[in-house]
Amino acid sequence: MSDSENFDPLGSTKKYEAQERKFPRGVVIRLFAYLVAGHILAAFLYLLFAVAGKG
Repeated sequence: MSDSENFDPLGSTKKYEAQERKFPRGVVIRLFAYLVAGHILAAFLYLLFAVAGKG
C-alpha cells in the first residue's frame, strides 16, 4: 500500500465533526436565558390573572 491511497486532501476532519455536534456556548447561554425569562414572564402573567380573577 502506498501513502497516496490513504491521503486525505482535506486533512483530519475529527476536529470539525466534534465541533458540529455541540452548540456554541453563546447560543446555549442565550437559549437558557430566554427559557428562564419566558417562564418568569409566564408565571407573572398567571399570577396577575389569578389575582385579578379573585377580585
